[in-house]
Formats: sequence, structure tokens, C-alpha cells
Amino acid sequence: MKTCRLSLLPVAICTLFITCPSAAAHGASLVAIDKKEFGAATEQQLASARSATAKYHDVAQAEADGYTSINLYLPGEGFHYVNFSLIDGNFDPEHPEVLLYAPVSGENRLELVGVEYLVPLSLSIDAPEGFIGDADQWGKDTEGFGLWELNAWIWLHNPEGMFSHDNPRIP
Repeated sequence: MKTCRLSLLPVAICTLFITCPSAAAHGASLVAIDKKEFGAATEQQLASARSATAKYHDVAQAEADGYTSINLYLPGEGFHYVNFSLIDGNFDPEHPEVLLYAPVSGENRLELVGVEYLVPLSLSIDAPEGFIGDADQWGKDTEGFGLWELNAWIWLHNPEGMFSHDNPRIP
């Protein structure tokens, strides 16, 4: 019986890497969704966002799809790559307006760590409808670009929460 249980462990580990090839290939830290924190609908939206943005572990692919570096690095958020054509006031989990990247220590590359959704303040007086439920935390940027902002740390665990604005793991 012990032999059977021990032999299942390598199978389980291999299955994880087979079903999550982009994360394994790029060294991304997958974020486990705490099922107690979010409802099933929110979990599904986060999974959809992760699936839709997996190809952007490759910065060149992000650029090919219209994301542009705006040369903005913010501690706790990272480098911002914006797709200006997506800033239209519509929230779509699969099409974030911003991709957030952090430098990989000791390497000359960036790692996709999260996404950011933007809605112009002029289009919404109140915080926009975002992810299903009330866990997301929209921030109001009245001094900078005049936008509602929502970060989702779908590729790097944030000890402060999935939707916290800053991630202390990003210097």
C-alpha cells in the first residue's frame, strides 16, 4: 500500500507541470486561489484571466498584441505595459489594460506577475463593476491619469491579497 501511495506522488507532480506548461516554462509563481476567499464565479473569472494572459510571459508577445512599455516602474507594482486600445470603460477579465512585470533577480528578463484593469474616471462616478463579488479593490487615481485602477496578482502570490494595490514581493 505504501508503494502505491508513493508512486502516485511523481504522477501528481508531473500532471501539475503538464497542465500548467507556461508557468513551469517561465518560472512564474502560480497563485493558488483560496476557495474560502472567493466564490466560484470569481474563481472562474481569475482562471480565465490567467489563461488569457499566459502567453504574455513572453514580453515580445505582449508587444505584438499591442501592449507598450510606458517606462513606468513602481515599487510594489513593477513595470507597466499598457494596451491603450483597451481603455474603453469596459471591464473584461480576459483583456486587462495593463500587464505588470517584475525583473527577475540575476537574470536579464522580466516576469509577468499581475494585471491591472483601468476605467477612466470620466466614465464612472462610482467604483466600476469588476470581478463578481466584493473582494476586488478599485483605487481612484485623481492626481495621475484620472483612472479607476484594479490590480489582480494572478501570476505572483501577494501576501496582502489577490486584489491588493501593491505587492510587497516586488521591490
